[in-house]
Order: sequence, then C-alpha cells, then structure tokens
Amino acid sequence: MNTLLILTILIVVFALAFDFINGFHDTANSIATAVSTKALKPKHAIIMAACMNFVGAMTFTGVAKTITKGIVDPFALTNGSLVILAALISAIIWNLVTWYFGIPSSSSHAIIGSIAGAAIASSGFSSLNYTGFIKIIEALILSPIIAFVVGFIIYSIFKFFFRDLNLTKTNRRFRYFQIFTAALQSYTHGTNDAQKAMGIITMALLANNYVSTGDVPFWVQLACATAMGLGTSVGGWRIIKTVGGNIMKIRPVNGVAADLSGAMIIFGSTLIHLPVSTTHVISSSILGVGSAHRLKGVKWGTAQRMIITWVITLPISASIAAICYYILHFFF
Repeated sequence: MNTLLILTILIVVFALAFDFINGFHDTANSIATAVSTKALKPKHAIIMAACMNFVGAMTFTGVAKTITKGIVDPFALTNGSLVILAALISAIIWNLVTWYFGIPSSSSHAIIGSIAGAAIASSGFSSLNYTGFIKIIEALILSPIIAFVVGFIIYSIFKFFFRDLNLTKTNRRFRYFQIFTAALQSYTHGTNDAQKAMGIITMALLANNYVSTGDVPFWVQLACATAMGLGTSVGGWRIIKTVGGNIMKIRPVNGVAADLSGAMIIFGSTLIHLPVSTTHVISSSILGVGSAHRLKGVKWGTAQRMIITWVITLPISASIAAICYYILHFFF
C-alpha cells in the first residue's frame, strides 16, 4: 500500500472522527434551550437532533464545495495530504479540549483556522486563497452579529403581540412549539456543519487525483451524515449546561425566539454556500433574546468567556495545525 493511499485513508478516518466529535460537541446548540425549558426530555431531544442532523446533512453540498476550494487550492498545496491531515488532527484536539471544559467554542473556526495554519506551515502565506478565505471569515464574524440582532427583534415582536396573555398558558403553548423549532434548528445544523468534513474529504480526493471535480461523492455525503448523526446521539452534556442555562434563564417563549433566529441565519448561510459557526449563531441568538427580555438577566460573564474563546480559536487552532504538520512531515 503506497504512502498516498495510506494518507488518504487516514484523512477519511480523521474527517469522520471530526464529524462525530462535531456532533456531540455541537449537540447543545440545537437542543439546549428545549432541554432547559423541559419541552423535551434529554434522551428524546438527542434522538430527535441526531435524526434531523442526518437529514440535514444529506440535503445540501454547497458549503462542502466552498470548503474544498475556498481556503486553499488543493492542487497548489505542497504535501497537500499532510496539510489536510494536520488540520483535522488540530481541529479534533481543540474540539475535545473545549468540550472537556464545557466551553461552546466553534468547530467551524477550529477547522478553518487549522487548514490555514497547516497550509501556511507547508507553503507559506501565498498558499491561501485570500478571496475565498476572507469571504469565509466575514461570514463567521457577521453571522453572530446578525443572529444577535434577529434574536432581539423576534423576541421584541413576541413581547408586543403576547403582552396581554396569561404567562403560564403562553409558556405551555410555546413549549409545544419549541419541539418543532428545536427540530428545525437541528436540521439546519446538519445542513451546514456536516458539510465541512465532506469538503475536507473531497479536497483530499482532489489533491490526490482520486476524483476529478469538486462535486461531493455520494459515499462521502452519506458517511459524514452518519458520523454527524451518531456523534449527536452521544450528546454533549457539558456544553448543554452552558448554552441552556449559564447564559440566561430560558423560558419556552425565549427558547422559541432563539431557535427561530438561529435556524434562519444558519439556513440562510447554507443557501448561499457559506460555512458559519452554529455555536456562535445560536449562542448569539440567545444573547439577543436575553437582551430584549431583560439586560440584567443575561449572565455577561459567561458571554465574555465564550467571546474570548471564539476570538482565540482561529490563531490557536492554526498554531496547533502547524505543529501537527511539522510532526507529520517528519514521519512521512
């Protein structure tokens, strides 16, 4: 078995591992509000999220194509297979570290920063596709800001229209509706997040001449969707606790507003083929809803810790990826 084939197999294995970890790392994003308001029991929420993540992952491939060629040109990479493998190992390391400490960091930031860091270690800064890379970074930065604003607006509309209704009865009705919004958010999570691993595997297949176009092979889509669904079924209780309760006290009406806001932004990004951080979007939606409800009710200390993690993820994951690249280059 030649070295190129071994590296390609390793890339597929680590990409699926990344998708699996992404599943349980980001489970909290789609179901934390529904669990915290008791709209769904934890086990039921996780099963629902796993199924909807799988369906979402099987629906679209546009984001995968952006990942394949948007950050670096697979054909222009020196030691392209090592670059991709180093990026995957780096992203997995960062995801596991932040999961262990219960910090809702971005898997998207981790993998994009890792690809850039490994590519720079291999071929210098000129290896980056700056047009595509900047476009992706802009989407990652703007999407949580937009999510915050949309969350604020949607909850303000809810407050206006339901201001004269009995709070207990209103919350009961919203709790039922929240089952639908949690499912919708899980579906949109699958449409965007699972495609990142699809794009990475396709990038490796392109770089090693196993495929001739940037179209995602069906087996890659199915494998990544399955890995994401299985990962989601494991659950990520540490992060669920942070997103579901440590940002603000969430009631059903808050949860519905946050779920709708997050789903709108994520799905909109999927339609225009841009990868976004579901962690950032959903957490920012909750912050927007909380600000519209009562500023003092938001636990800004938790929000500050999350923002710091978001900011440092790109440079740290890029640095880890560069180190991983040099280690792999020594052995291969």
